[in-house]
Amino acid sequence: MAKAHNQATANLAAGFLEHPIAHTPFPIKTIQVDWDNEFMAEFEETCQRLGIRLFVLPPKSPKLNGHVEQMQRTFREEFYTRPLSSKIPELQRELNAYLDYYNHERPHRALGGLTCLNGYDPEEVGPRRDSCADRL
Repeated sequence: MAKAHNQATANLAAGFLEHPIAHTPFPIKTIQVDWDNEFMAEFEETCQRLGIRLFVLPPKSPKLNGHVEQMQRTFREEFYTRPLSSKIPELQRELNAYLDYYNHERPHRALGGLTCLNGYDPEEVGPRRDSCADRL
């Protein structure tokens, strides 16, 4: 899930939470964020209002966020290197098409070559078996 905008604001970041909450097949109980989130105050307030626990990673700890770091790298290499529209509605369509490809067609090494959809196991959704503190 991603939303194209022409600017980044605290209000947009906090408001984005409502989209995954409405569209995921499971309840969102916890969200993990980087320490340096520029919109932390409003985002934290929105999480509290929605009953979502916020887990803030320690500063300078990218290894604790490896899957997100890898996805961001993949987006930089596969999506942002192509010509993209400067018009938000067209950019949103391009982003949606890439996300559809990323989730439904693209094989992922971390899933043994499966797609995100094929690698999804509803029994696995839930608290992590290990904690970030265990991986420090």
